[in-house]
Amino acid sequence: MPGWIPKKFPGKIAEPMIPFYAAGVIVIYAINLGANAMMASDEFKDDPRNPNRNHEAKSA
Repeated sequence: MPGWIPKKFPGKIAEPMIPFYAAGVIVIYAINLGANAMMASDEFKDDPRNPNRNHEAKSA
């Protein structure tokens, strides 16, 4: 083995990180719920940047 490749470290990597992965998924899900709720709100329903905007009700 070449000298520039380090030795393998016999430690666990993925198993101790499971709580962080789970928290990341929960945070991403919550952000998605919040963003979808904002896009459906009356304040942003007709915003031209909204991908769910009603294209029938164009003003001007």
